[in-house]
Amino acid sequence: MELSRDLADYHYLLTDMFTIPFNSKEWNKYRLSEEQVEFFEENGYLPNIKLLEEDQVEQLNKELLDVMDPAHPNHDLLYEFHSNESTDPDLVLFHALGHWRMSPGFHDVLWNPAFVMAAQQLLGHKGVRFWHDQLFCKPAKHGGVVAWHQDFSYWTRTTPMQHLTAWIGLDDASQANGCLQYIPGSHRWGLLNKPVLTGKMEGLKAFLTMEQTRKLDHPTPIEMKKGYAAFHHPLLVHGSFENYSEKPRRAFVLNVFADGTCSGSDEELLAGVPPVKKGEKMEGKFFPLLMK
Repeated sequence: MELSRDLADYHYLLTDMFTIPFNSKEWNKYRLSEEQVEFFEENGYLPNIKLLEEDQVEQLNKELLDVMDPAHPNHDLLYEFHSNESTDPDLVLFHALGHWRMSPGFHDVLWNPAFVMAAQQLLGHKGVRFWHDQLFCKPAKHGGVVAWHQDFSYWTRTTPMQHLTAWIGLDDASQANGCLQYIPGSHRWGLLNKPVLTGKMEGLKAFLTMEQTRKLDHPTPIEMKKGYAAFHHPLLVHGSFENYSEKPRRAFVLNVFADGTCSGSDEELLAGVPPVKKGEKMEGKFFPLLMK
């Protein structure tokens, strides 16, 4: 079958990377434990959830090379593309959104049963609807930062707040190569002002209390093997430092929200996507339902 150029036309698997379970018993092997869900609710995050096998990681890294090529003919499908979004000229941070529309593997990870089962549980057993994806890639020796921030501070154009983020590594992530860093419990700080995402690491401090600042100075590093994910709450403060190691740190992010989330703006929600009228439900081609 010859596929459409825009893979957003397909709300089902296009490759054999994953198999959708046929019954509740098969789904149950992907289910998080009660202890894991409780940890998420208390701390605002849940790390080290295996989502990908070694061969799946290899396939996505191959497709990543195509996505990163500025000459790729389907780049007009992307919502954003930054070969280097860092504000520091001596550092590099590749950042892109919308690659699910042009890459079969990155399209199909949306329906990965291990991902959607965990997302459904962490969203309070509500339906899981796709919001958008992201790529964050730091090259060896001079990889840039992602400043301390809360995801929802960039997403207030959607309502209500019932969102979830999954960060999935395509390389082993360590403190040396700029792994994700969390501030446990910061999802209870309320909505903060948003800093420049790829600007100065400490930009968020201007909006914090002294007690919050002290906690920001003692983050929890999330070191994980490739193929593993960390899920976090939309208000959890997180970021990542430079990569000065000899190894790259490539990762992709899947952002979802509970079914029933509405547009909070009459403007376009993602670049090139037709606007969803304020107050209307987010659904359709660009926001597929991943799990009922």
